[in-house]
Amino acid sequence: MSGYLNTLLFGIYPYIALAVLFLGTIVRYDREPYTWRSGSSQLLRRKQLVIGSVLFHVGVLVIFFGHLVGLLTPIVIFDALGISHGAKQLLAIIAGGIAGIMAIVGATMLIHRRLYDPRVRAASSTSDTMIIILLWIQLLLGLMTIPVSLMHLDGHEMVNFMSWAQGIFTFNPEAATYVANVSIIFKLHLVLGLTILLLFPFTRLVHMLSAPVRYLWRPGYQIVRAREPRSSTVRLPSE
Repeated sequence: MSGYLNTLLFGIYPYIALAVLFLGTIVRYDREPYTWRSGSSQLLRRKQLVIGSVLFHVGVLVIFFGHLVGLLTPIVIFDALGISHGAKQLLAIIAGGIAGIMAIVGATMLIHRRLYDPRVRAASSTSDTMIIILLWIQLLLGLMTIPVSLMHLDGHEMVNFMSWAQGIFTFNPEAATYVANVSIIFKLHLVLGLTILLLFPFTRLVHMLSAPVRYLWRPGYQIVRAREPRSSTVRLPSE
């Protein structure tokens, strides 16, 4: 990959994606608050929804926080804790692999349900279908990075990704150079991840930002009241 294209994708594109993510989310919350929801089709093929949703969400949450902590924690902290780069990479491979398999199995079930059940498909928007397919592809790319990572158990590539991610947030103009020579699988994984962040404000994914707070006081059940029957008037015969 040429130096210019590498800088564009990994030195400039991250700022575009993060800016759209931040500003787009604020604008949507302000201008279209009633669209700030995930949508529900839980009455249709409920069993497949529950199993797929649990697997997908648990797996994705583990992956998300694993990436967040693993990439943005300063390297000196891991060194101070005595965690070697190789051990950190091996942990990422094992934990990420298990979570990735859970998530992609769940995503596959959700996609199958969405595409092959006519009622669910009719209740789905194009953006709903598009974003779950993109997430499935991203999960697949993530799993495909595992064999490549197993060939570099010294942790050197992990340090490169940490330096890149932290360089983006510290506005290091040389951040893109850290990933210039990594495998194309990693580059595709990074670009698609940034693209998902770019699309985030325009999809149902925005509900992720409110769910952790709202669910703290949401009851574990819903009260459904049956419609009261119309009262009938009984006329008594007059004397």
